[in-house]
Amino acid sequence: MSAKDPAISRFPVPALADMPADIRARIEKVQEKSGFIPNVFLVLAHRPEEFRAFFAYHDALMDKPGNLSKAEREMIVVATSNLNQCQYCVIAHGAILRIRAKDPLIADQVAINYRKAD
Repeated sequence: MSAKDPAISRFPVPALADMPADIRARIEKVQEKSGFIPNVFLVLAHRPEEFRAFFAYHDALMDKPGNLSKAEREMIVVATSNLNQCQYCVIAHGAILRIRAKDPLIADQVAINYRKAD
């Protein structure tokens, strides 16, 4: 991060080129799919072992086989983020839900009030 870049964390944010190869590859894959790198990924990369643990947990919940679709799992994350009043997570996961559900309206409804969503 250069002196011109706005601070996104009180922690040091490593440059993508300085990250371990597995973390850099994961972040680049997200960037390729979404067109940007979420700031939270860059901040988490400050501590590689914690980054890996966080995403191992994420993958265990979101990518395992089961009866819920990826869109339905993302709906749970968006609704929970709303209840936890985490605006960052509502926006970030709401964007993912729009893609997975292929329905921007349902994503917005779940983000605002899942009890009244279609």
